[in-house]
Amino acid sequence: MKKSADYQAFLIEQLRKDEAFREAYLNEALQDEDQRLILLALRNVAQATGGLNRLSKATGLNRQNLYRTLSKGGNPTWERIKKIFDGLGYPLRAVSKKSWAAAHEKPAAYKVK
Repeated sequence: MKKSADYQAFLIEQLRKDEAFREAYLNEALQDEDQRLILLALRNVAQATGGLNRLSKATGLNRQNLYRTLSKGGNPTWERIKKIFDGLGYPLRAVSKKSWAAAHEKPAAYKVK
């Protein structure tokens, strides 16, 4: 009988290998009102893309402070959140609902005549 996969390990593997999934995962977390969910998502993406040591180098932020920032009790500043998103390769920017919807619209199915 096979053991069921550990959810956290499965999630990290999916985040590691699928950039579109990482983007969707972060966007979903940003939709939630609970800041802890956003910090968890950032921590998971950081782990999947090289860890907090790599993120520390990419952002210029102290590794120990990153651990504290992304912990359950973390209360990061806006500047720190922006640096973390930039370091992960997802710069924050404003996008109108109209342009976001157009960019994520499914293309029409191709019909063979």
